[in-house]
Amino acid sequence: MQSGPAALAGDRHWRGSARLAVSCSLVFCVLSLLVDWDAGTLTPLRALLWVSLSAVMFAVMLPQRVSAGPGWLAVSALGRRQVIRTDRLTSVRQYDGVSSHLVLRDIEGHRLELDPRTLEANPFLWHELDTGVRRSLDRGTLRQGADVLERLGHRIDDEILRGVLKASGLS
Repeated sequence: MQSGPAALAGDRHWRGSARLAVSCSLVFCVLSLLVDWDAGTLTPLRALLWVSLSAVMFAVMLPQRVSAGPGWLAVSALGRRQVIRTDRLTSVRQYDGVSSHLVLRDIEGHRLELDPRTLEANPFLWHELDTGVRRSLDRGTLRQGADVLERLGHRIDDEILRGVLKASGLS
């Protein structure tokens, strides 16, 4: 499998989201320590508690890093990396609810979960996935979920068209 440096497409909003996660957790840590210190109740154990809570907050807020290249898609989170072959997909499912996500599986049994909004916000990532899906369809490996990706593709194409029309002043 290929990895990060050979990636042709990546989440262009990831750095900003990561900076937000760092900023929020640092502000929480500093403010918690200052309030505790001002109240005269700051002890080493309480300081460790505030630092630990800030680290947990950072881990929760840090978004997944998504990258793609010819025939593969990767999602990296803290300490975990999932990679699938998009040109050898067997199924795609979309789960809606509080946190909508796609679950993709390839013929090697690898599984990847992904927020569809990441694809909507990054046309190059979508292009890499769509190209791989077309290869999977041509090979006959994709048996479930082609309709899910088709709907998502229409939504992404409509959003791109709205952006182009808005930028050109035609809408």
